[in-house]
Amino acid sequence: MLEIPVDLRQAVMNEGEKAYPNECCGFVLGILKDAGERKMEALIPIGNAREAEEQYHRFKIEPEDFMKAEKEARALNLDIIGFYHSHPDHPARPSDYDREQALPFYSYLIVSVAGGKADILTSWELAADRAAFTEEEIVWQ
Repeated sequence: MLEIPVDLRQAVMNEGEKAYPNECCGFVLGILKDAGERKMEALIPIGNAREAEEQYHRFKIEPEDFMKAEKEARALNLDIIGFYHSHPDHPARPSDYDREQALPFYSYLIVSVAGGKADILTSWELAADRAAFTEEEIVWQ
């Protein structure tokens, strides 16, 4: 389960709309709670490092961005609990490419952006064997 404050939901949706027709991406910071539950506390938007001609359907996070996000999370006494990205003109569910790039444990938020307007926000967690994603329950705060 992932708790998401309404203002952070809107922030993810705004990022998706700003990046359209390309994919946005960034880090989700938060608190790890009991029984694998998480609470989202902050976002760190980053630039999509994928080649310009590929950004409409792929995103890339550079190692330097990961290091900066870890440092910012520590300064805020939070953890990196996941990532977010958008799917321009596609559903808010992970692609095979998303699964191949993902790691177990993290929450993967996906916002669908249809015609420039953010639509649906979902969250997913990759199984330990990396075979498939499971949709994660979201509790809106």
